[in-house]
Amino acid sequence: MMNRLKLAAFDMDGTIADTIPMSIESFGLAVSPYAGHALSREEIIETFGLNEPGMIKAIVKDRWEEALQDYYRLYEQLHVKCEKPFEGIVPLIEELKSRGVIVSLITGKAEKSCRITLEKLQLEHLFSDVITGDEHGNRKTENILTLLKKYGLAPEECVYIGDAVSDAEASQRAGVRCLSAAWSASADREALREANPGDVYESIEELARVFD
Repeated sequence: MMNRLKLAAFDMDGTIADTIPMSIESFGLAVSPYAGHALSREEIIETFGLNEPGMIKAIVKDRWEEALQDYYRLYEQLHVKCEKPFEGIVPLIEELKSRGVIVSLITGKAEKSCRITLEKLQLEHLFSDVITGDEHGNRKTENILTLLKKYGLAPEECVYIGDAVSDAEASQRAGVRCLSAAWSASADREALREANPGDVYESIEELARVFD
């Protein structure tokens, strides 16, 4: 199958970089004052799948625009806690590109937070496409299909690399193989193995061998 690979699409948070802890911290600090109580990690994680405007609207009914601006400000400030991508991920992407594989980014992040991260990690020019999230729901299946249509590819010519169970499910709905990224501290390896048996990778080196 990898001999036919034409497109590799990557998730961002927990796959390209360890951005999930500081995303949760930023969200809690920014949104808790508007929610009227200190948000728990569980409350925040329950909103995952939406982009940040959607996440905030799910918790805050009034003044959500102010909460969103506070979130973006704190997210940018706290990005000092994540100054580099995971070691080995950029060389892997560059190697794929050198073989003529199209490499795209499909993330659930909003356009603004995605742009902040790409700039902070100096990855602005790494991807052929950058497709961001939606405030109404997880649209990764639709976004994968959009890329297949754009490049005239069959599902078996594409893979999606992501760290969440929802990434595996979105890929499967699109008929695309998911390579589950389990190298971040926040990855739920057991749940990934249950959702995507035989395609869970605990290191970038292990993932790279799949492409070899």
